[in-house]
Amino acid sequence: QVQLVESGGGLAQAGDSLRLSCAASGRTFSSYAVGWFRQAPGKERVFVAGITWSAGSSYYADSVKGRFTISRDNAKNTVYLQMNSLKPEDTAVYYCATARIRSRIVNEYEYWGQGTQVTVSS
Repeated sequence: QVQLVESGGGLAQAGDSLRLSCAASGRTFSSYAVGWFRQAPGKERVFVAGITWSAGSSYYADSVKGRFTISRDNAKNTVYLQMNSLKPEDTAVYYCATARIRSRIVNEYEYWGQGTQVTVSS
């Protein structure tokens, strides 16, 4: 079992920045990658960014490339999502999750956090 707790969400205005955190505990060694996903009201959950625990190799959705940066602190078992130049369309609940492979697919992620709300006003 892996437990994930997200934090750092909140209200922001267009152009602002927020940093989300995902603290992992439990059998974290069993996971290969950590991903951030988001789900807007009435829409499917979609991939945002991912990073591998060991190499720190990152990958992004096109919609956030150049604005969002994912990073990890292995000593703290924490993954961060730095979100810059926020847009109203970034409004969603953001989730972190772990997978055994490098993936952008929701169903390939095993363990999920409870989510944190990000709301961006224009």
